[in-house]
Amino acid sequence: MSQRRVDGLMKGHDDTLEVSDELLQGALANGFVCTTDIEKIRDCNFYVVAVPTPVDDNKNPDLTPLYGASTTVGKVIAKGDVVVYESTVYPGVTEDECIPVVEKVSGLKYNVDFFAGYSPERINPGDKLHTVEKIKKVTSGSKLEIGRLVNEVYSSVITAGTHLAPSIKVAEAAKVIENSQRDINIAFVNELSKIFNKLGIDTLDVLEAAGTKWNFLPFRPGLVGGHCIGVDPYYLAQCAQRHGYNPEIILAGRRMNDGMGEYVADETIKLMLKKGIQVLGAHILILGFTFKENCPDVRNTKVIDIYKALSEYHVRLTVYDPWADPDIVRHEYGIEVCNTLPTEKADAVIMAVAHEEMKHLDIVSLTRPQHVIFDVKGICDRTIVDGRL
Repeated sequence: MSQRRVDGLMKGHDDTLEVSDELLQGALANGFVCTTDIEKIRDCNFYVVAVPTPVDDNKNPDLTPLYGASTTVGKVIAKGDVVVYESTVYPGVTEDECIPVVEKVSGLKYNVDFFAGYSPERINPGDKLHTVEKIKKVTSGSKLEIGRLVNEVYSSVITAGTHLAPSIKVAEAAKVIENSQRDINIAFVNELSKIFNKLGIDTLDVLEAAGTKWNFLPFRPGLVGGHCIGVDPYYLAQCAQRHGYNPEIILAGRRMNDGMGEYVADETIKLMLKKGIQVLGAHILILGFTFKENCPDVRNTKVIDIYKALSEYHVRLTVYDPWADPDIVRHEYGIEVCNTLPTEKADAVIMAVAHEEMKHLDIVSLTRPQHVIFDVKGICDRTIVDGRL
């Protein structure tokens, strides 16, 4: 638990910028409380667990945050109470991994003394249009009547409506395939971009033409990071492997997307060499570091892969991102990020994150006369770019 995070929220400001100060301060005025004091939640009877579900260095699911949260719930849960999990997991984690922890710590029996539900988190960071209450919510419960109770609670705040799944495992599976499906679709267009680059065809031109068909899916190539799409497929893959099935398509998509940062770096270097730009000691400017546009979240950002791959060429790197917190980036990745544009001209610029501020930059003015511009996001004037996905 982060006391700093709690203190910020209680002062009426959300560092993630997902909740406006006005909305948060209004909630505080109406009794909303954030705390790290477990005694202050002991009298509650409906607990919601929404902790991260990361993977370790070997891409295996790390359930440590869930075990910790379940231990906390076990210390305060009482007879008749309900605990609902929102963290993205593979089918079976809630009842096979989390609930036994709650039982052990509390001394209570599942579905006799206390009950559970699962309602996967649905949020699109940085999106001020599709906010939580406007996204339909999947709900479930450990018993039929508990499912109805969980559904009723969420229905009271989710204006978009809810969908009551028949079981917790179904709800878990529904969530994990949402992100896996998106991951695979992006991997497909990432592979297309590599093919069309070899053929000298503009990928976005191809996608625009194909998009005239009514049922063509409008996915675009890019970096796939963050704490959902870039992670969740590994949860489903491990679950499948535990049950004796090797998920070929899911893992192939992950390999493709995990390699895009290195691909961008290598393509940038190739373009520099073709223009006769000295690579050793060159100054390369990376625009953007967060995992997606218009949000400060740097968790599992794939821009770090571009940075690491370029570092092997012994170039000088500058990363500019007006949204990223330099202290957090330094702590998590050990590199420096600037919130202001550098004055030194660059030999190459990589447009990595499409923040609104990036769309209005005069990129050419940031470069030396002989330069390379690589547009990862496809937002730059194509007359000035040398390469893009």
